[in-house]
Order: sequence, then structure tokens, then C-alpha cells
Amino acid sequence: MQFSPRILLSFVKDRVTQWTLGIFLGTFAYCMAALPAARSLPRPFAPVATVTCAMLLAVMCVAWLIFFIHHISEAISVNHIVDRIARETEGVIDEVMPDARRHAYEPEGVPFDDDKREVTVGSPVSGYIRYVDSGRLLDLAAQFKLRVRVLRRVGHFVPAGVALFGAAPAERLDPERMRELQATFDIGPTRTLQQDVEFGVIQIVDIALKAISTAVNDPSTAITCVDQLGRILIRFVSRHVPVSLLCEPPHVVRVILPWIGTESLLDTAFEQIRHYSASDIAVSLRLLRALDDIASTCTEPRVIESLIVRGRRIVSGCAERLSAEHTEKLRSRLLALEARLQPLVAAGASEASRLP
Repeated sequence: MQFSPRILLSFVKDRVTQWTLGIFLGTFAYCMAALPAARSLPRPFAPVATVTCAMLLAVMCVAWLIFFIHHISEAISVNHIVDRIARETEGVIDEVMPDARRHAYEPEGVPFDDDKREVTVGSPVSGYIRYVDSGRLLDLAAQFKLRVRVLRRVGHFVPAGVALFGAAPAERLDPERMRELQATFDIGPTRTLQQDVEFGVIQIVDIALKAISTAVNDPSTAITCVDQLGRILIRFVSRHVPVSLLCEPPHVVRVILPWIGTESLLDTAFEQIRHYSASDIAVSLRLLRALDDIASTCTEPRVIESLIVRGRRIVSGCAERLSAEHTEKLRSRLLALEARLQPLVAAGASEASRLP
């Protein structure tokens, strides 16, 4: 709870915690069930085997308790928490981005009729969109000969009755088909990491913001969070964003599904930390290093240009609050970031000159 209330649920999902609860509750239930076997009337009876098994279970509980204390002391350390969130978020990136290609064509050159009369369908419940079964949604849209346009992406909150998706043509949508299409959305009271890459980033950002607050003042924790955010963004920018136009059959758009883009994820990851760490040289330097690390692994000039713009914001924000010596350190690191773009621009110009 000190780091972020959003990560509390992860401790309940921890396998060691679940095994600990299971062993202790199982031992208690076994002893309660075995207790009536020991009696003095009408004839005395001592269940030796049962009591021996209960004693062995008690010894195992003590040993497991010692192991649990050791495990939980590591599990509540901030480095362990942030690393686990980063690993889970990378797993979501690995799962979501390749999977989107299995049912889709590239959006370039895929036409669709945007003049059809569309009817909007509201959300049956209030909550966050946690998962969209894109394969099932595509199959239903092809079966019903509809074009479905999802209006809010995974991670967004949708109040009950507010438009969740649009379907066209309207005359092909009846209440039964509407319910089948709504069933492809998993909507709940909290966000999860099923398909929501941004949620993992938000959890780490929450920890960083608490760490750099004046009440806590723990820049080391914030630096750890920035390092892990850089790790996640490196994985994200190295992958193709999931395709938004899903087609069945080829070149017939059936589902339009929005996904978070690189710019939005960069904003979520760094903008709040940049704003609140403007007076902290250590965190600001690490932000610039994280941007440089992302740029060093990226071959897309537009992404590097965006990273450079964010680096300039960091320097300009810190220049008003930090000394000239500290500002000079930031500028030197910004120059290293800006130098990442020059080879790509030169390579692009050289390739363009070779074209007929």
C-alpha cells in the first residue's frame, strides 16, 4: 500500500502466499476433522496414526512459515515489485502484439465503406474494458456481415449505457446479435494486465510519483522505476503496433479495434515523472538516459524525434529550478540523445538519392 494500492492484488495472486494459506487451512481442517476420533467413551480410543500425521503437518507448517517470512521479506522490496510488474508487462507486449496479426491484414491499402448507416451499442455494465476477444468478434462480424467499430480501447472506462461500439449496416443488428457482440468484451471494476500494456506502466509510474513526493523523498526508488519504464518502452517500440483493421475475407474490413500508440504510452510513462522531478537532478538525468536507451534500440526517426522533444522538455523544466552546473549535465546528455537521429536521417537521405 505504501508503494501503490494497485499492486496489492498481486500479493494475493502470489503462489507462495496461496500455498501458505492452503497448508495452514488444510492442517487446521484436518485436525478439526480428526478430533472426534479421540474418545474415552464407551471405550477409550487413541488414533495414533491420525495424531502422528497431525504432528507432522504441524512441523511442516512451522518450516513453511519460516520460508514464507523469507519470501515475503523479498517480495515487498521495491526492486522486486517493480521488476515483477515490468516482467508481467513485457509478457503482455509479447502476447498481444503478435496475436493481433493472426486475424488481420495490414491497414495500408485496405478500403472500407465509411458511408454505411451505423448504430451504436451501449455497454451493458459500468467498468473498465479489460479484454477484447478480437478473434471471436471478427468471426461474429463476418457471420452477421457487419462492420464493428470499437469506440474505446482496452483500459478505458465505459459507464453503463454509453456507446461501446458501433455496427453497420444497422438493419442487420438485432438484440440477440447485439448480446453476442457485447459478450466479446470483458468489463470489470478494475483494470488488469490481460491486454492492457498501459496498466503495467501506470503501476510503476504510481510508485515513482510517491517516491519523489515531498512526503517520501526517495529518489533512488524513482530511479529504479524509470529504469524499468525504459525497459518496457524498449520492448514496446521494437514491436509493430497491433493492427486496427481486422478483415474477413481479405480486404473486407469487419472490425476496427483501437490500440494504444507509442506517443500515448510515452506520455503515460514519462510526462508525470518529468513534471514532478524538475527539481531533482538525479531523476531528471535518469529520465534522459532512459530516453537515450530507447532511442539507441529504435530505427524509426519519428519515434526518436518524439524522444528528443521529451528530452528538451526535461531540460527546459529543470533549467528554471536547478543550478547552471546541473543544467549543463542535462544539456550534455540531451546532445547525446539528439545525436541518435543524425545517422538515421543520413541513411534515409542516402536511400532516397538512390531511388529512380
